[in-house]
Amino acid sequence: MSSSLLQLKDLSVGYGSKLVANKLSADIPSGELICLLGSNGTGKSTLIRSICGFQPVLSGSVIVDKLDVQELGARELSKSIAVVLTDRVVVPNATVSELVGYGRSPYTGMLGRLNANDKSIVSNAINECGIAHKKDSALSSLSDGERQKAFIAKALAQDTPLIILDEPTAFLDLPARVEIMQLLRNIANSSGKSILMSTHDLDLALQLSDRLWLLQQGGPLVTGSPEDLLLKNAFQSMFQHKGVIFDNKTGLFKVKHAQNTKVAVKGHGFEYVLLRRALSRNGVKVVRAKAEDDNRLEVVGTSDKPFQIYLDGECIQSEESLEAFVNQVKLMLDFLDLKKQNCSKSQKIL
Repeated sequence: MSSSLLQLKDLSVGYGSKLVANKLSADIPSGELICLLGSNGTGKSTLIRSICGFQPVLSGSVIVDKLDVQELGARELSKSIAVVLTDRVVVPNATVSELVGYGRSPYTGMLGRLNANDKSIVSNAINECGIAHKKDSALSSLSDGERQKAFIAKALAQDTPLIILDEPTAFLDLPARVEIMQLLRNIANSSGKSILMSTHDLDLALQLSDRLWLLQQGGPLVTGSPEDLLLKNAFQSMFQHKGVIFDNKTGLFKVKHAQNTKVAVKGHGFEYVLLRRALSRNGVKVVRAKAEDDNRLEVVGTSDKPFQIYLDGECIQSEESLEAFVNQVKLMLDFLDLKKQNCSKSQKIL
């Protein structure tokens, strides 16, 4: 079992007299990537800043490496926790190497000169973050993803047992978000350092983190491995909102479409999944067709016109394009609805 590096003990955080989250308890073992998740306004950034010692806690304590964060001076704290915040830090005219070199400031003298060991640590951090080819480049010339890697390298060069990041993927596109998350996981696995990061990327957190912290409005903090939390259905109440549902089986959010009609569909495989999604988006609920259903859609599952419409037991339409098929389905449903209305009117006349 990994030893506990950081502990939250009955922690309450907020600003002044304003309580944001209450009675938070959790721990971080060594060598793990932990993702802090929660809806906007639950206090993720407040919790991050309190753990880092940037603002006082209201009650309880934060223990890092067996020391109370609130009792540590800035220099002592910077040897225990390295921080990468969401704010875009401006370092005028600095190169990547110079920025990463600032990570050695807790260990250098007043002049900030790097010795041979410091330079070696800086070089290794740059290499580990995959930006050695950019070491002499100005920060202003980097892409958002490269820039974030440079700040992670700076935190790595600080050589602390704990690295904390507040929304490190907030400004990045999907490929860059995946790359940053994979980098952080590799650092935790290879170095034995613990990494705590807040994020809104639930899907990536479920795939890459060792442990999740789920912060609810006002607290408490629900913790555990992604798989255990899925088994406990811990995400439904936290992320359930109007028009959006969390699919516990896939670990993904789904848009809840308004569905005004339904249709029976016979089929399986990828084509069936795509058809169900397209129909749902168009307000049509899909139910599994039975053998006796005359008015049904059928997914054959071959590349040669895989989509067919059956009316009164006979195939009346085949389409290769899903878009064209969905349009035909809507026409059929309109026809059947009109037919039903006319039948109702005729019965009333009789």
